[in-house]
Amino acid sequence: MHEKPPRGSHPAWAVLLLCLLLGACGGKEADPVPAAVRQLVPRVVATHPHDPDAFTQGLELVDGVLYETTGLYAASGIREVDLATGRVLRSAPLDDAWFGEGYTSLGDGRAVQLTWKSGRAVVWDLSTFDIVGTFAYGGQGWGLCRLDADTLAMSDGTDTLALREPIGFQRLERVRVTLDGEPVDRLNELECVDGTIWANVWQTDRIVAIDPTTGQVDSVVDASGLVADRSGFGVNDVLNGIAHDPDSGRFLLTGKRWPVLFEVVFEPAPTG
Repeated sequence: MHEKPPRGSHPAWAVLLLCLLLGACGGKEADPVPAAVRQLVPRVVATHPHDPDAFTQGLELVDGVLYETTGLYAASGIREVDLATGRVLRSAPLDDAWFGEGYTSLGDGRAVQLTWKSGRAVVWDLSTFDIVGTFAYGGQGWGLCRLDADTLAMSDGTDTLALREPIGFQRLERVRVTLDGEPVDRLNELECVDGTIWANVWQTDRIVAIDPTTGQVDSVVDASGLVADRSGFGVNDVLNGIAHDPDSGRFLLTGKRWPVLFEVVFEPAPTG
């Protein structure tokens, strides 16, 4: 015979179940509601000439100097560019069999440039444009940026970024990128700014800002208004190339074979 529980009491299993359902057991707090994704547009503050033959893959300011990497077989390489005139001050080619992709400075006078399908990254000495090393990696290489002194972020055209260490290019972890819970694929050229990864989405006019700790996109830039007339553009002449100027806080944006490089600030998109 079992004693009837006092009025108002509940079996132990019922209390435990209630705790689990409410997420109260162990003192665990409910996951915070993610903030709304910011919708941004670029406001042009200046324009600069850009080589219309440059198949832009990577764009980055290093100590105030603008460097650009280019793609296509037998036309890939790295160049130093005069921002005011668009003139190529000096350049160096990659092997004709390599299709060059994005690059980033290592912060010590060297820069790493990816290749598309060769599975090799080239290490450039920026002062001489000599190749001083190579790294091997699996899969494709698209975009690259330096997140901090110990971490590089790399894209491969999918919805996943690889975080790598800069000394041996070993992969540390992978981060899947999502926007409102949905994967964001075709991630391409990257620019790391104060812990945020800004990424071109290949063959779109979108740039997304990614939190590398969660993979969540917290801002989307609609850059479709940058070039009004694209009648002379080819199918691959798309937005590609993001550089951040830490002195002004502005961004430099261009595209593959675009004749203009835009100096912009990102502002909230108009509503209504």
